[in-house]
Amino acid sequence: MHTLTLKQMSQKLHSGEITSVQLTQHYLDRISAFDPTLNAFISVTPELALSMAADADKKLAAGQGEFLTGIPVAHKDIFCTDGVKTSCASKMLDNFIAPYNAHVVELLNQIGMPILGKTNMDEFAMGSSSESSYYGPTLNPWDHQAVPGGSSGGAAAVIAAGLAPLATGTDTGGSIRQPAAFCGITGIKPTYGAVSRFGIIAYASSFDQAGPMTRSAEDAAWLLSAMAGFDARDSTSLERPKDDYTTQLNQSLNGLKVGVPAEYFGEGLDPAVETQVKNAIAEIEKLGAQIVTVHLPNKDLAVPAYYVLAPAEASSNLSRFDGVRYGYRAKDPVDLQDLYRRSRAEGFGAEVKRRIMVGAYALSAGYYDAYYVKAQQLRRMVSDDFKRAFEQCDVIMGPVAPTPAFNLGEKTDDPTSMYLADLYTIPVNLAGLPAMSIPAGFVQGRPVGLHLVGPYFSESKLLNIAHQYQQVTDWHTKMPAQYK
Repeated sequence: MHTLTLKQMSQKLHSGEITSVQLTQHYLDRISAFDPTLNAFISVTPELALSMAADADKKLAAGQGEFLTGIPVAHKDIFCTDGVKTSCASKMLDNFIAPYNAHVVELLNQIGMPILGKTNMDEFAMGSSSESSYYGPTLNPWDHQAVPGGSSGGAAAVIAAGLAPLATGTDTGGSIRQPAAFCGITGIKPTYGAVSRFGIIAYASSFDQAGPMTRSAEDAAWLLSAMAGFDARDSTSLERPKDDYTTQLNQSLNGLKVGVPAEYFGEGLDPAVETQVKNAIAEIEKLGAQIVTVHLPNKDLAVPAYYVLAPAEASSNLSRFDGVRYGYRAKDPVDLQDLYRRSRAEGFGAEVKRRIMVGAYALSAGYYDAYYVKAQQLRRMVSDDFKRAFEQCDVIMGPVAPTPAFNLGEKTDDPTSMYLADLYTIPVNLAGLPAMSIPAGFVQGRPVGLHLVGPYFSESKLLNIAHQYQQVTDWHTKMPAQYK
């Protein structure tokens, strides 16, 4: 059952050929068999999942089911889930049971999608490898020596290994697209504000955006249609009519103008990855698209700007975790200062501490103008690059990451090298644009992703292009041999 598309699952559920309880139990059995090795889940919730599946079967039997009713889902452990541990992969929140649901969780619960559990991630979504989790690293299903990417590495791994048909993720600097590329699945980061951030534990509020992680573009369109929409509880939520992203999946690509940035194909890009990406773009050209060269001259400014702005926001957002109001509390403090210091020292991991310190420094008196204001100016320059590029083309394509998945431990002692893994994804977050990663081949047995970037609210167009590509290629159907 784990190789079925969402459409096939939905048809079998609505026809009564299978029940949601059977489907959910199938995935729970696979989680029991494979997750002890992969470590892709922080929490598995079998009793909740089967209870929700039984309720879904009642809705289906009564003819009240929607397309996704009865199909189980895994949530990244950054989404608050009522009555379920929500740790953000941190010791700081190891004992936190969320008292409410995130908006996205509410929406999927209303449809009747059983929750299989909460997936592993980099601590507080800070990382590009899912190695900074308090609960240990997740392994890449394609190669257990490789990382699955981060920070939604657990979500990407469960899709690639067939431990869940769908998963939610969040993308602050590439945290959906980079792990999707490393694990050979499909992931889309929507336009900033298209999906409510209510109930998502904040890392960098002006960057964070939730999105779906699935096997195919068609599956992503179904899940994004369910997740997106206005929410008055999120002040950055976009108040616009709700979209159905499945309605434009069969549009011709004739006349589509695809921009290929000259700056994306040069020093630092693995030649084998470049070949796979160019082959994928050539395949889209065969479908009728016209390829044009565009320029994003400030691409190299994006990473330094991001690593000032995101830590600055993180230092503010994480100040609430002080051992008094929220989070882990150190034992037997001698005074209030000792409580603050030891609670944070013992509760946060090394990468989180590094980013809080960088952020606090950038925001401090005397350095604010030199670093934070300057970084905001660079953010505008990067965003303006995209505006000029989209005057010449409809979408931009290129690599998701400069290399395939790297080895576990390879970059943990070199943060700068780790940060450069997000070289191509971070500019999109600075500009708030929608973008997605789709499987586009392999290099030495490890998956490679094609990066599609569009103007604001072009999710339907991106999903259609990806769907057309996946009609003539089969990269998205591949599974690691041991998980078939």
